[in-house]
Order: sequence, then structure tokens, then C-alpha cells
Amino acid sequence: MENKHVLVVDDDAGLRDLLQQYLTAQGYRVATVADGTAMSAHLAKYTVDLVILDLMLPGEDGLALARKLRSQGDLPIIILSARGEDVDRIVGLEVGADDYLAKPFNPRELLARIRALLRRSENTQGSAETSGHETHRFGDFVLDTDSRALHRHGVGIALTAGEFNLLRIFVEHPNRVLSRDSIMDMLKGYERSPFDRSIDVRVTRLRRKIEDDPNAPMYIRTVWGEGYLFASGGNRQ
Repeated sequence: MENKHVLVVDDDAGLRDLLQQYLTAQGYRVATVADGTAMSAHLAKYTVDLVILDLMLPGEDGLALARKLRSQGDLPIIILSARGEDVDRIVGLEVGADDYLAKPFNPRELLARIRALLRRSENTQGSAETSGHETHRFGDFVLDTDSRALHRHGVGIALTAGEFNLLRIFVEHPNRVLSRDSIMDMLKGYERSPFDRSIDVRVTRLRRKIEDDPNAPMYIRTVWGEGYLFASGGNRQ
């Protein structure tokens, strides 16, 4: 994990200094900025491995910035906020953040989450480099596990690393019920979080990309009380 570049976006100068000192001591290269404008300028100049993003920022807030970052790629994002309510955590994950930590927090907990996300990101990249060429077809879709690409009628559909990993699990285990625990176990490098609805939120995000009607899914079906079933044929219930 040494030399990984972490960008902290927070308008609290004291917290920025604290995190810069602490994470630098742990072997990371750390940059800090106070708002979204400075974040964009930094990302335009440097390659960043992970962003720590405060929810309450001047100008564009953390949710808007997380949504923008996710639309541009799969850069790992941790949201920090003094608002620790479940609804805020749900919204944070829905817009594309990978994790959410309520203030005040123990820096060691943040460090553990950073390491987990970076490890998962490295595992994802490594599996892409070493896996053989394989495609999975369902309905009008083709999932290429070598290029980590999803196409429908030849048109690419952007997936985050987390969405790709989740979809891959589903297509490799079609027509069987997978519990949330079993899905989490199969997500290599995924560290269990006390926020146990994270799988549900990821499923919701994935449905928006592959279902014609996410409210009446043809592929990723909920089996109440048990988990999810991927119907590879895509027939409506």
C-alpha cells in the first residue's frame, strides 16, 4: 500500500492536517484540499488512488462530488460526515461512494477502511490481468470478464468495479438464490461493514443499468427473506 496517493477533501483545516500527518506516517502520499473546485484541479494534474470526501462542503457538497467522481470512473471513495443517520449512509452509497464513516471517528478505523478499499481495488485489477477471456450472455447483454466490459447491442455500459464484481457473481451463479452473506463472502477483498444494507444498495445501482424497469426486475430478483436470484433468461415473474 506504500506510495498510494490519497486525496482528502474537507473544509476543516484541523482535520485535514491531522489526516495528512497520520496517513503520511502510515506510508501514504497525502494531499488535502478544501472544496470541490480544488479537488477537480488536483485530479486534473495528479493520479489519485483514493478520495476521502467530506459530506458538508462549501459549494458542491460531498454527495454531488461523489456522483460526479463515480460518473468518471471507479476511483475508491470514502465519505466522511458528522451526519451518521442511516438515510445519509444509504444516499452516500447510492450515489456511488464505496464506504461511509461518521464523525467523530478513530483514525485507525479510517485506516482500516482505506486499506480494505485499496486491497479490493488491487484484487480487481489483478484478476483482470490474470483471468482468461470469458464472456457471459444474458438477454441482450454480453459481459466480457477479460476487458471487464458490459455491452448491450454493441453499446458499452459503464460499470464501477463494485458493480462489475457483483454482476460477475450473479452471472456465474445463475438461477439460484444467493444470500447477502454469501454474496459478501464472494466479493474478494470486501470487508464486512456494520452498514449491512450495502449489498442492497449495490443491487439497486446495478438494476438501474441492466433492467428496463428496475421496479419490476427481469434479471436480479429479490427472494424475500433469502436474498437474490439472477434469472439469466430474463423472463418476467
